[in-house]
Amino acid sequence: MKNDIISGIVVALVSIPISMGYAQVAGLPVVYGLYGSVLPIFVYALITSSPQFVFGVDATPAALVGGTIASLGIAQGSEEAIALVPVITLVTACWLFLFFVLKAGRLVNYISKPVMGGFISGIGCTIILMQIPKLFGGSAGTGEMFILFYHIWNELHSFNFLSAVLGIGTVVILQTARKIIPKFPMSVFLMAIGAGATAVFHLDRYGVKLLPTVEAGLPKIVFPNIALLFPNAGEIIVLSLTIALVIMAQTLLATNNYALKYNYKVNNNREVLAYAAGNVAGAMVGCCPVNGSVSRSGIADQYGCKSQLMSLTASATMVIVLLFGTWMLKYLPVPVLTGIVISALMGIVEVDIAKKAWHADRREFGIFMAAFMGVLVLGTIYGVIIGVILSFIAVIIRAVIPPKAFLGVIPDHEGLHNLSRNKNAYPIEHTVIYRFSGNLFFANINAFQDDIENAVKDDTKQVIVDARGIGSIDITAAERLVILKRNLNARGIYFYLTEHSEAVNDQLRAFGAGVLIEEGSVRRTVSQALRAAGVDEPYPLEGYVDDGKHLHSGTYEWLAEFDWAFGENAGEKVAILAKEVAKKLVDSGDFSLENIVNAENSASWGRLGLIDEDELLNRLEQYFAKLEDGEELHIDEIEERLEQRRHVIENRIKELDPEAFEALKRYRERIRGMK
Repeated sequence: MKNDIISGIVVALVSIPISMGYAQVAGLPVVYGLYGSVLPIFVYALITSSPQFVFGVDATPAALVGGTIASLGIAQGSEEAIALVPVITLVTACWLFLFFVLKAGRLVNYISKPVMGGFISGIGCTIILMQIPKLFGGSAGTGEMFILFYHIWNELHSFNFLSAVLGIGTVVILQTARKIIPKFPMSVFLMAIGAGATAVFHLDRYGVKLLPTVEAGLPKIVFPNIALLFPNAGEIIVLSLTIALVIMAQTLLATNNYALKYNYKVNNNREVLAYAAGNVAGAMVGCCPVNGSVSRSGIADQYGCKSQLMSLTASATMVIVLLFGTWMLKYLPVPVLTGIVISALMGIVEVDIAKKAWHADRREFGIFMAAFMGVLVLGTIYGVIIGVILSFIAVIIRAVIPPKAFLGVIPDHEGLHNLSRNKNAYPIEHTVIYRFSGNLFFANINAFQDDIENAVKDDTKQVIVDARGIGSIDITAAERLVILKRNLNARGIYFYLTEHSEAVNDQLRAFGAGVLIEEGSVRRTVSQALRAAGVDEPYPLEGYVDDGKHLHSGTYEWLAEFDWAFGENAGEKVAILAKEVAKKLVDSGDFSLENIVNAENSASWGRLGLIDEDELLNRLEQYFAKLEDGEELHIDEIEERLEQRRHVIENRIKELDPEAFEALKRYRERIRGMK
């Protein structure tokens, strides 16, 4: 509570010059900026889901309103402006309420961290450029970067050395104090020092600007005169829509940025409702549209704000100022207050995100800079649009060009490893293992196929795709997979798709590529695909002297592939395969153990995993039990051979892992229960 209360007091005091200045920009008398820092903040604090964001009179909405007022030929500070501005605020609130009904706030979920960071940094730098002239005795500017630089240049004629010392000194002291004594309320201390210096030394006599005198008293609650809308309805409605979009985009992005930074959640739709309600309150006190304040939120964050008690305290503090403290405002030096604002804004520029993006992914850095420069050069709305477009382009690029690699084995290490990034990794002989880590669809299937075909060599015997990153495919990809399989098979090369989810198998069947499943070209794991291709552990490694290191332990061999591949039709498919194997045995007349294994491996599915082979043996046993024992068929002998093979499987599983045998028994019990 202590930090929240201190933060609220500091925010209120810093809001005085900011809100008064932006009220003037909007074409209102300065006191309306203070009015906009009472009721709107209070209402916002009661509704928002953000524990630390600050709401109030801010730069962009004020500038948009001020520009429109000027274009309509209405004098700043006139009675006509005082009457029309709250109408604009009310229409803005209506747009925001419509956004709430449409749940438009969820759009922010599609904005990436680099876009968010670039956007916030752009706003911070824009406001810094607006405020710089006030550090040395000039007036604040409005507009975008080039206009602001031009304004700074023009304001140099009003340069005041003492103002510059006070303003720049404030920034230096605050930045130093943030590192040395971060919990000390240095902003409040400097404001007190500045007011004291004015009282004692009359700084205004030396050209230092002070805040203007404001009459004491609270704002009157008055509903805006809607009739004023109609003479310029079209222009005001479009303007209000633009302001509403700015408020929603800027405030939501900044709010979510803090949420990410401090690991909490905000309800975006509730936030939009809070913005609408805050602007209704602003219209009732005659203020211009109110917005989330990045600069004041930065100050609140500096002082450890953790709840909206801060906003309630800020609102109460402003009430006290309006009732009893307006006489003190004339002692506050503008350069000192400006230095406090600029110091806070320096803290919100996301330099760390830019550094991380630069080192990790230059595309992310490019997106950050595009959003940053978009806001600086073109303004808030265009900056958001540019950033969002680039975010979607980045998504498309990632989908079309996902991470991919050819894999091999590091001797004495389990798992598959990227051959290009691990100098100790070796490919398995006659084998291409290709990992594709993205959904497979029309835009990337060409690259997928080209990568595989370019990797195949004259001695390649099997191509295995590690498809764990493929969550879905489309009809184009399904058709091309069948073509790829046929092309490779024609060259005597096995093709396997492995590690993917059951949903991909469902899609293969739905898109007419079920032949991949029927012919055993989908396997649950890489090790099972290798086993199906006749490559057993220990795997021979290409270019490695001591061939014979393991790719995996054999644990994956007891996974039931048929359940995974065929789903509810698994039992039927095993029965069909059993008939196929039985026919091969009967036709050959050879029921030796070796021929049983050969018949299994040469069937349409190919070599089976251990659990599936165990189930196949059960089905074969049932099949032969139904046949009459003749001279050529000795059923007892066949059953004895099948039982011998079953013992081989059990011993193999026990050798791999004793716990696997328990899994096999549970699987048998489940199958019996299904029967």
